[in-house]
Amino acid sequence: MKTKDNLVLTLDAGGTNLVFSAVKNGKVLNESVHLPTLSGDLEEFLTKLVTGFTQLQQKLNQDITAISFCFPGPADYENGIIGDLENLPFFRGGVALSRMLENQFHVPVFINNDGDLFTLGEALGGLLPEINEKSEKKFKNLLGVTLGTGFGGGLVQSSRLYRGDNSAAAEVNRMSNFLDRNESVEEVLSIRGLKFLYAQKAGFSPEEVPEPFEIYKIGMGQSEGNREAALEAWRIFGTVLGDALANAVSLTDGCVVIGGGLSGAHELFLEHAVNQMNGSFQKKDHSRVGRMEMKAYNWENEASQAEFLKNEAVLIDVPFSNEKQKYFPLKKIAVGVNRLGTSESVAIGAYAFAVNHL
Repeated sequence: MKTKDNLVLTLDAGGTNLVFSAVKNGKVLNESVHLPTLSGDLEEFLTKLVTGFTQLQQKLNQDITAISFCFPGPADYENGIIGDLENLPFFRGGVALSRMLENQFHVPVFINNDGDLFTLGEALGGLLPEINEKSEKKFKNLLGVTLGTGFGGGLVQSSRLYRGDNSAAAEVNRMSNFLDRNESVEEVLSIRGLKFLYAQKAGFSPEEVPEPFEIYKIGMGQSEGNREAALEAWRIFGTVLGDALANAVSLTDGCVVIGGGLSGAHELFLEHAVNQMNGSFQKKDHSRVGRMEMKAYNWENEASQAEFLKNEAVLIDVPFSNEKQKYFPLKKIAVGVNRLGTSESVAIGAYAFAVNHL
């Protein structure tokens, strides 16, 4: 990836604020523009996008190479067309957002899912390089998931996003909750899901439920509250996450990075997730077979990380020759939390995607 002198404008389109920022030569710059997300109609919202990027460009006073950012779906990301959005109801019937911005700024415009760009950022400058720096075996694939308002995902193969034919690859939120097949997994793996679990276990009404950070502190014994209920809520949360990750990893066969606001509570749920991933199925003859073909290791646990990094490669003979070949008989993946911070990972991912496609 060539990074020299490339200046890419990015956007974090949140439910409250539109945060416009810039990345140059792979580094997030300090300059930014903040505008409120709330808009009365589509024209007002689109005008804010143009205004935000214009103000940022004027602050930087430099020529820009591209615009690259994440935006909610459903969308045809390859062509930059946004579909019918639940949280922005005035997006209906397909809005050609990339083409509109290209006409305004006369540079290429790239739009992706936030889970995709988060995963790409962590694959290039976050968790995956950290794993490969320490491990003799080098890993090229990364599944990323974000835990926050919803449950998002992305998939990187050999430093490139895998988006699928309909821009819908790694849409993990559409998996089913194995505890209740009538629900999507997002009904548990989200802020609302965690709050519901805690309310259910503590006997609270929805109005009384504290926010996730408070539930985390209660579980850690740092705040007063029903600690047993908090720990049980996080245990269920982690178990459901582990089930979803096991299904996804069986297809991706790569390490996993977890981001989003709820990832900060990994001490209370990550071990449960990894244990679920390493579970087993019963066969007809009553023997057991591993849930996954590979074993997952908790990268955030010192002992588990040491086990993952243990060099178990062996040299085997090449038949009919005097040669030997290195063989890794144990299949392993690491599961850890983001290293850059979710917002920075998204920005770095947006920059890298743009530069690679120019």
